[in-house]
Amino acid sequence: MGTSNTQLDVAQFLANLRAFRYREVMMVFATAMVVAGSVVFFPGMDSVTKGLQSDVSGGLLAAFVLVAVVAGAVKGMIGFGYALITTPIFATVIDPTLAVVVLAIPPWMLNMFQIGETDTGLAFVREEWALLSLAVVGSVVGVVFLAEFSAGPIVPFLIGLVIFGYVVFQVVQNFVTVQEAHHPVALGSAGFLEGFLLAVANLGPLLPAYFHTFERDVERYIGGLSMVLATIFSVRIVQMTLFTELMTTYRLWLGSVIAVVTVVGLLIGTYLRRLEIDEAKFNWFVVALLFVISLNIFRNTIPALFF
Repeated sequence: MGTSNTQLDVAQFLANLRAFRYREVMMVFATAMVVAGSVVFFPGMDSVTKGLQSDVSGGLLAAFVLVAVVAGAVKGMIGFGYALITTPIFATVIDPTLAVVVLAIPPWMLNMFQIGETDTGLAFVREEWALLSLAVVGSVVGVVFLAEFSAGPIVPFLIGLVIFGYVVFQVVQNFVTVQEAHHPVALGSAGFLEGFLLAVANLGPLLPAYFHTFERDVERYIGGLSMVLATIFSVRIVQMTLFTELMTTYRLWLGSVIAVVTVVGLLIGTYLRRLEIDEAKFNWFVVALLFVISLNIFRNTIPALFF
């Protein structure tokens, strides 16, 4: 379930980077882009919190940083969970639409990094190109929806129901592997809905849950999932920047800063994943995380919907 190769050979990494090897180039590119964004778009010390549309204290900003690091570590370990953890928490303090837009940047960096780190992304594209295409279509539709309408708490609530239902299914079935789940039509539908839900609410549990029913190779699971998610977030960011007023330079800067901080968590999670972890522990960790996330979503949405 894991690998015992937890050591980083810095000299070899640099040699591969100079040789423009795909793996190293992707990892450095992802990190360099968010570092550059945090510098180029810096609004000045007097304007650091001007675009948050909320009275955010220094202590709360520190809490945001801690949440981002923890979520990055989870992403490094299991290949998803960053947006599922950060978005519901951030959206309780700042404007939900702002949270969805800003938090598109860190997942883009994380997924681009993991495409290179797992070195399984290109093979996944050749096998699952239809899934990627439908995920892009879903993302485009979702961004248009986000720009025109306010989704409110109903979309996160429905996503929480999906997550909770999946947790119950996996526990009752004792982590059954459903071979028929790898069906082109079903997988394409999951991809379309993943793209749409990520664009509307920055919450996309459908594809990770779907993958988990048939994909048990951790590196391929994480690499393939990262390829899909990186594609969706790339399309979202370009569309929000060029064709809507959602992505401002301030939001690009804030998202980049959060992404830079998140790198710490990602590296911690990647190290932990490379330790020997058996399949049963991995399955229980994924399901337990999804259960906690579903409860957090219900905590934030049920009062607004029913009380």
